[in-house]
Amino acid sequence: MHATLIRRQLGGLIPPKIATPKLVSGGSGAGLAPLVDFYSKLPKGSAPARPTGIKGRYFSGSNASGKPLVALIVGLFAIGYTLDYNQHHKNHAH
Repeated sequence: MHATLIRRQLGGLIPPKIATPKLVSGGSGAGLAPLVDFYSKLPKGSAPARPTGIKGRYFSGSNASGKPLVALIVGLFAIGYTLDYNQHHKNHAH
């Protein structure tokens, strides 16, 4: 990869104007106060668990709905009806 691509991708990790070489290389560490202040405002702990799978995505949480179940029933009915219709008309000409 080119250096500019890497620089562009990693540019969002440390905000500019907060961690400048002048502040980071200070002798006493007092110049790191803006950086410490920025990172102390970030959320702490692990991220909340997101529901996974079909059950978690459609039937649990804030977007719980029965629409996927209704779509499954309608889909199975349509497939069964199509198979039955074709079998009936294949053997019995009208």
